[in-house]
Amino acid sequence: MNKAVRFLKEWMLPVAMVTGATLYLLYYFIPALKPLGPVLGPIASEGQRWVIAILLFFQFVKTSPHDLKLRRWHLWVLLFQCLAFVAFGLAAAFTEPGDIRILLECAMLCLICPTASAAGVITDKLGGDLHGTVTYLLLINSAATLLIPTVIPMVNPHASLGFWEYVFSLALRIFPLLIGPCILAWIIRYTTKKLQRTLMRWSSNSFYVWGIGLTLAILLSTKALLHSHLGIGTILCIILVSLACTAVQFLFGRKSAKGHVDKITAGQALGQKNTGFLIWLGYTYMTPVTSIAGGLYAIFQNLFNSWELYQHSHGREV
Repeated sequence: MNKAVRFLKEWMLPVAMVTGATLYLLYYFIPALKPLGPVLGPIASEGQRWVIAILLFFQFVKTSPHDLKLRRWHLWVLLFQCLAFVAFGLAAAFTEPGDIRILLECAMLCLICPTASAAGVITDKLGGDLHGTVTYLLLINSAATLLIPTVIPMVNPHASLGFWEYVFSLALRIFPLLIGPCILAWIIRYTTKKLQRTLMRWSSNSFYVWGIGLTLAILLSTKALLHSHLGIGTILCIILVSLACTAVQFLFGRKSAKGHVDKITAGQALGQKNTGFLIWLGYTYMTPVTSIAGGLYAIFQNLFNSWELYQHSHGREV
């Protein structure tokens, strides 16, 4: 049993990715499973939302508001994310539907996607500042809650809703997802200490919740890819856009801070994304094929994190 748990912890990323892709491929190629589609589709999409909320909740339940301190790099990184998202969003809004627009949408989603709830774990292992990461996680989630519902209706208008109706409907879906867990966690912290201590002990199990979320994310990305009918050239371009966004954000984060500890923290805060949210957002509110960028980003960021951890474990500065 212990060997199985250890194997799962070490190989969660490939196991989750293979499982997610395999589940959808089985459904896609076995006709007998087709009647399950109307039921399983909403379960996968809504399951993503719950996974994201649970992961954020466990991140905040371990952090006191007194630990959150604003640093200069927080502002630089936040400004970069917000301005880049708006710029790519406006470019997409004024671009005719087609491959170029899809690539612009992929980039804008990769750039605004909030920090992963697991970023603090990697930051701490690399010798960074856990509280600095959590502070930025709260900042970017607040900014994303305001920006995403405003920009997406300009890029991808809803056929049956007016602009402001669409803005408010999006906000009502996103606010509880990103900010709700923080509010709930801190209410528990200051009202029921015993429950908070119990939840902190349980928080180590959030790793397995992340595995479920990644499985669902890859499942939805596989569905979007198979139904997209994109050419090989466009798929390769999405791969390059996702890779470029990963590299630029890790690099900009590190360059925006001074000191080794802050460089590590800022790099992880900007570069390590909540890709489950990215995939859900793309699949639900944008051109569904943009969710593929989220699946690819998950691969690239975890490859980079693995390299960082390897370098650090061998005493090399990253």
